[in-house]
Amino acid sequence: MKILSILALMIFLTSCAGGNISKVKFGKRCTAADENGLKESSYVWVISKDALKSFDKRINKSNCSKT
Repeated sequence: MKILSILALMIFLTSCAGGNISKVKFGKRCTAADENGLKESSYVWVISKDALKSFDKRINKSNCSKT
């Protein structure tokens, strides 16, 4: 039942993207900190076709802090 729920959730989330998904990347990656020191981090990144070229430059593992 747990696996079925996860698969259904993944299909639902894929449908919400509207066909603009180019790639899904797994693994911890972070954005660079802004002027307030805030940054985003995630283990799952859904990348659009427009952002695919610059994704690895802006969001990568080296931006993640050691804490």
